[in-house]
Amino acid sequence: MSIGGTKIARVFAVALMAALASACTSYQPAPKAFSEATIQPYRLDSGDRLRINVFEQPSLSGTYTVDQAGYVAFPLIGTVPSRGHTLPELEGMIAAKLKEGYLRDPDVTIEVDRYRSVFIMGEVGQAGQYAYVPGMTVQNAIAVAGGFTPRANQANADITRKVNGRIITGRVPITDPVLAGDTIYVRERLF
Repeated sequence: MSIGGTKIARVFAVALMAALASACTSYQPAPKAFSEATIQPYRLDSGDRLRINVFEQPSLSGTYTVDQAGYVAFPLIGTVPSRGHTLPELEGMIAAKLKEGYLRDPDVTIEVDRYRSVFIMGEVGQAGQYAYVPGMTVQNAIAVAGGFTPRANQANADITRKVNGRIITGRVPITDPVLAGDTIYVRERLF
């Protein structure tokens, strides 16, 4: 091999090592805010179905869905912004609007009837959209999706989650909790 060929081989080797190193660091461990989101009060978003009860008002009580724009369409008062709000915040907003000329002292309670879905992709038996269940872990979600494929990295997964209005992706162990609306990606193992 000539001297020029050796230099080219070295440059190629350095470039290959740099590319491999950058591929290994494309996903960082989940930031602190990522795990803190799992202990915060539940925040509503599109796709959540709510059971809203107005005490002694059966015509107003029922199930309502947070639409794509983040609103709940409620009788008498129209649309109520819901995205990003907690259940107690939404209860207060609906009660306040009902108090403006409709009911004297409305008592509003809200429960989540059905949470928005989680999405599971990558090296699982059946990738797709699945119902979220409170207390679900990454491992539970993978089991619902048909388990790992033979090529799956079974130690951790990448989760994409909305945290404080920002979309963040982080790598977590499979024992970590999942939140409604998360997208879970199971990577292929290297060897």
